[in-house]
Amino acid sequence: MKKLIIQIPCLNEASTLPATLADLPRAIAGIDLVEVLVVDDGSRDGTADVARRCGVEHVVRLRRNKGLAAAFMAGIDASLKAGAHYIVNTDADNQYAGHAIPQLLAPLLSGEADIVIGDRNIGELHHMSWRKRQLQQLGSWVVRQVSNTNVPDTTSGFRAYTREAALRMTIVSEFSYTLESIIQAGKKRMAIAHVPVATNPRTRESRLFDSVFSYIKRSGATIVRIYAMYEPLKVFTYIGLSLAGAGVAISVRFLYFYFTNAGYGHLQSLIASAVLMIVGFQVLVIGLLADVISGNRKLLEDLLYRVRSLELPQDQQPADSPPVLSARNGWER
Repeated sequence: MKKLIIQIPCLNEASTLPATLADLPRAIAGIDLVEVLVVDDGSRDGTADVARRCGVEHVVRLRRNKGLAAAFMAGIDASLKAGAHYIVNTDADNQYAGHAIPQLLAPLLSGEADIVIGDRNIGELHHMSWRKRQLQQLGSWVVRQVSNTNVPDTTSGFRAYTREAALRMTIVSEFSYTLESIIQAGKKRMAIAHVPVATNPRTRESRLFDSVFSYIKRSGATIVRIYAMYEPLKVFTYIGLSLAGAGVAISVRFLYFYFTNAGYGHLQSLIASAVLMIVGFQVLVIGLLADVISGNRKLLEDLLYRVRSLELPQDQQPADSPPVLSARNGWER
């Protein structure tokens, strides 16, 4: 029996949550059971109570606000433990049209993708300012370059995951999961698809960031951090070679003046050259150490995947999960 769980991270969404829940489909072709999971991220307006009154099957309540990324991962973990074969994430402000969920699931059900992201066609969103649309498109282009994917709308929170993809997901950012999960999936060679989806009229302003500058700063920091986490040697090699190259260029300049009998007034250039080349070499060494740490991270992610697999019911564990010791029958899968 294939189960779909639609998870909705919430923060003070008591007024918008009923409309969001009413818009969700309860029967989808290819899915035997559809359930809803609401993650209350420390709300103070009774969001969890509203969810229960609306008939939500699963409610996860965090005692204090931990941020969107933490709420998203709490929903993923709870959905997996509840036996979900597929997980759809949507926003509580009813931004995404619920009737688009079947088309979001189609590539997963056909086995074409591990993750599907809803494309809002940002260029045509009239409720979003021109400047914000351009920044969103620029950010999506940057994420595509660093993740080697072709997702046009990387900030879309309307996305679907297979159980296997959800088991392998580890979010470390405290800001948002959208960018990090795409970069991570790209580096793990997961199959990512995108489908055009409809959106509903906006009910409120975004509460994820205070200003455009704040959003750019935090999103940029997330992209750099996650890319460096998976490609540390490349990042530190570029930085180290740039510093060392600048040092070499300055030393060549000094040698030119020296051999033309004008080098006595340029000793500071020689010092700067030496400092830059030493720092560049140190950065390259740091890159080697970071690459070793990155290898250990991959081992830890695989270990976390196996632990999560063991937490699933025996009949729902992946085929490549580790064997479980049975007192009666010995080692079993």
